[in-house]
Amino acid sequence: MTAETAPPAWMREQITAAEYDSWSEEQCAGIEIVDGMVVVSPSASKRHNRLARILANALDEAAGPEWNADTDFDVRLQDVPLTNRRPDVVVYRADTLDISPTRPEHVLLVVEVVFPGPETTDRIVKVDRYAKAGIAFYWRVEQAATCVPLIYTYILDPATRSYRTGDMFTGIIKTTAPFPTEIDLGRL
Repeated sequence: MTAETAPPAWMREQITAAEYDSWSEEQCAGIEIVDGMVVVSPSASKRHNRLARILANALDEAAGPEWNADTDFDVRLQDVPLTNRRPDVVVYRADTLDISPTRPEHVLLVVEVVFPGPETTDRIVKVDRYAKAGIAFYWRVEQAATCVPLIYTYILDPATRSYRTGDMFTGIIKTTAPFPTEIDLGRL
């Protein structure tokens, strides 16, 4: 590998929380940090982004004044080695709006919309990391061949720090936990 083709140092070496925190928003866009290593996320499709936005808007409306729902920001799962994930949707305490980084204790629910490429990460790796971090609810949205999304919900068992399977929904989410919610994802 020549100097022209070698990846930059930040892609080959672990970075610290302090180093990452010094980066600009542009430098942090499109990446996650896993065990101190930069992981570049592939660009999402318009369908993926629309699903995430519909979910975030509906969850924000249903959550009430104590919770906010947003897309596209980091959740700091641990400082050493640094692990930042960027869930597709995050429901977090409203009183932490101006606190950065967002930490697991600020988060009630994370949602991942699965798309080609990082399926194993969304289905297996992230589930384990979010549970170990203590995030109470995890939803995974699969984009079925029929274009009607399948939604799998998971609820944290705090004693084992692992998720137990909740309900599965096709197209319409109608649940009471973590708060009453009805969302029609079939209207894409």
